[in-house]
Amino acid sequence: MNYFSTNFTLGILGGGQLGKMMLYETRKWDIRTNVLDPSPEAPCRIATENFEVGDLMDFETVYNFGKKVDVLTFEIEGVNVEALEKLENEGVKVYPSAATLRNIQDKGVQKQFYKEHQIPTSPFKVYKDKNDLNEAIVRKELHFPFVWKSCIGGYDGKGVSIIRSAEDVIPLSEGACIAEKLIPFKNELAVIVARNPSGDVITYPVVEMEFHPEANQVEYVICPARIDEAVANKARAVATKVSEAFKHVGLLAVELFQTEDDEILVNEVAPRPHNSGHYSIEASFTNQFEQQIRAILDLPLGNTDSKVGGIMVNLVGAEAHTGQVVYKNIEKILAMEGVTPHIYGKKETRPFRKMGHVTIVNKDLNVARKIAEEVKKTIEVISK
Repeated sequence: MNYFSTNFTLGILGGGQLGKMMLYETRKWDIRTNVLDPSPEAPCRIATENFEVGDLMDFETVYNFGKKVDVLTFEIEGVNVEALEKLENEGVKVYPSAATLRNIQDKGVQKQFYKEHQIPTSPFKVYKDKNDLNEAIVRKELHFPFVWKSCIGGYDGKGVSIIRSAEDVIPLSEGACIAEKLIPFKNELAVIVARNPSGDVITYPVVEMEFHPEANQVEYVICPARIDEAVANKARAVATKVSEAFKHVGLLAVELFQTEDDEILVNEVAPRPHNSGHYSIEASFTNQFEQQIRAILDLPLGNTDSKVGGIMVNLVGAEAHTGQVVYKNIEKILAMEGVTPHIYGKKETRPFRKMGHVTIVNKDLNVARKIAEEVKKTIEVISK
C-alpha cells in the first residue's frame, strides 16, 4: 500500500501527548490521520486531518471510528478491546492487536502472563478486591512491606503504593489488585522493543530511570544507562523475550528492575511509545515515534543507536498550582547548551500533571546530567 500523500488513513485512539508526538512523524511523511479522544482540548487536535471527540471505552464509538481508517493504533491502553476485536474480524489492521492489549490492560493478567511464559518478575498474588487483600493480611498470608497495584487504570504513579502497615491499606481503591514482594533493587531500567508484522525485532539501548520520591513519577531518563555491559545485554535479552511472548506489533516499552545481584526482573510493560523513550527525539538516529509508524505500517525498522548521550526531564505541574499554565523561566533553559523543551499543549496545570518534557543532549553524559539538574531547578510549571 502507498501510505504517503494518499488517502490511506491511520487512526489513533487517544489524543494526548504521545499521539501529538506521533503526529510529528505522520506530518513529516504526509500520512493522513484521524484521532479520537474524549477531550475537545486534547493536544492532538491541532495536528490531525480529522479530530473526533468520543469515549475510548465505548464500544460503538471505537468501532465506528475504526471503520473509517485503514490501520488503527492507540497511544493509551484504556480503550474498548471488544471493539478492536470486532474490527480485526472485519479486516481492519489493529496494531498492537486486541489480543496483545488484553494481556496487558489488566496488571493481574499481565503478571500471570509473565509467570506462564517463564519471564522473570517479582513474586505476586492477585486479589479480587480490598476486602480480599485485608483478609490475606489478617491470615498473615501477606506480610508488610509489599507493593500494591490496582489491576486496572493505574498510570503516572497512580494506582501504585508501598504498603508498610494496615493503615496504609485504608486509602486504597476498592477494585481488583495485586500485591508484589518488595524487591531491593539497584536501578529501575527500561528497554523499548520495536516489532513489525514481518517479525523484524529491534531494541533501543537500555535507559535508567530516576523517580520523584513523592509523586512516584519518572523524573529523569538517562541514556545510556550507567550499568555494566553484561547487565545491559541481559536487560535487552529479557525485553526481547517479552516481545516474543506478547507477539506485539509496534513499540513495547519494558520496565525492568536490576536487583542487588544483577538479576533482571520485569516490572510492567506499555504497548505504545513511552516516557522512557522521549530522549530519542533528539538523541537517536530513529526516534521512538517514527519507529512506531515504521513498525505498524510494516516498513523497515530504523536504526535505534544513539547519536549522542541523552537525558530527559519531565515537566510536571508544581505543587499548589492549579489552573491556566505558565512555563516560568522557559527562556532561560532555551539558552542552555543542548536543551530542547517539548510542550504538550495542555492548557490547564495541576500538581504533578505531565505538561511537557525537556531533552538534554551532550557527548559527555555527566555534563548532560548536570545540565538536566539545572533545567529542573530553573523551569517551573505554575498557574497564573
